[in-house]
Amino acid sequence: MIKIKSIDAIEILDSRGVPSIHTSVVLNSGHKGDAMIPSGASTGKKEAFELRDNDERFDGKGTKKAIKNIKNLIQPALLGKSIEDQKELDQIMIDLDGTRQKKKIGANSILSVSLACTRAAANAMKLPLYDYIRILFDSKSNKSSTLSMPRPMLNIFNGGAHSNNKIDIQEFMIMPSDDVSFSEGLKKCVQVYSSLKRLLSSEGWSTNVGDEGGFAPNLDSNEEVIEYLIKAIKSANFSYGKDIFISLDCAASEFFDGKNYILNATDETFSSDGLIDYYVKLIKKFDIKSIEDPLHEDDWGGWIKLTRELSGVQIVGDDIFVTQRDLLKKGIDSRAGNAILIKPNQVGTLTESLDSIQIAKENGFNTIISHRSGETEDSFIADLAVGVDAKQIKAGAPSRSDRNSKYNRLLIIENELYPKK
Repeated sequence: MIKIKSIDAIEILDSRGVPSIHTSVVLNSGHKGDAMIPSGASTGKKEAFELRDNDERFDGKGTKKAIKNIKNLIQPALLGKSIEDQKELDQIMIDLDGTRQKKKIGANSILSVSLACTRAAANAMKLPLYDYIRILFDSKSNKSSTLSMPRPMLNIFNGGAHSNNKIDIQEFMIMPSDDVSFSEGLKKCVQVYSSLKRLLSSEGWSTNVGDEGGFAPNLDSNEEVIEYLIKAIKSANFSYGKDIFISLDCAASEFFDGKNYILNATDETFSSDGLIDYYVKLIKKFDIKSIEDPLHEDDWGGWIKLTRELSGVQIVGDDIFVTQRDLLKKGIDSRAGNAILIKPNQVGTLTESLDSIQIAKENGFNTIISHRSGETEDSFIADLAVGVDAKQIKAGAPSRSDRNSKYNRLLIIENELYPKK
């Protein structure tokens, strides 16, 4: 039996210069697994708890308390345990914390160990990480799944909490058609990204990038951003609506004031019904294929109505579901949305993330594996997307190594699965 020999963790920095955690799990076989944990800026209030130091270091955002919990609480509980039982390892940590949102030990502490254990097990078994994740996922459903490459969704224009401009919608993404390979689709999107940069620059706009690598000039409205994206697609010699599509992450909880939705860029105020009408017109005008978090996470009535009115459009729940199976089940039962965004740090363990993916698949919900705005060079989510056959992945713009590490890992995986002659 291959057992856990030691667990260590250190404080590192994410892509925003905010402290995060790097954890190493060493096995008695000599194999090792590492993991680095991301952090979000636009977060759902029901997400698992991220433990911070709240002292004078790093404006209170240090992770020394979380690291202490790894060394003094988690390590003693997992030493000598079999690395081959991911579910048991994760459950030990869940029980050790004992709170719904992992507020005692911290979801960042627990997740870093959970993912490091997964990597250590894959290394010990001499399997690619994505293949080991597939085995874990298949064991939950007693089915044999296939490995496939996801369709990338690239956030090439940043607004909302991911920028300093006045644009309210947080992410304007492009995605390729689903009839091309991952590498071909990524290449097309990179060409559009470059085209957008030239277009903005030629008109005197800043081409500095936001947290996720997308451009963030201070344009006047959501509609103007979409029009620029369509111009960039055509300028790159692609057909909009055939080669390249647009999707949105509205992050509407960020512009909800407790009663109404406030679009500051255009000085408009909407009720839930009014915002739904706005989206229906926007989506029909520009043929938007996917929309994420269009309404506040507690506006369940609005979600249900929008899902009913936008038949044929992918309506993705992030803040409303926060990768948690109970909230996902509520969404499925009430027909609120038809897709879920999967962010492992929203729930705190790989096992719980796989649970939500399984429930989504069993009920016809699409699954999209996602990065966070505060990322590291860790590419775990690339292997996760392939291992669970997620079909879609969000990892930001093709800029900044914290984003490209995911795309580069996917290019490597594609070459392993489908070697070029």
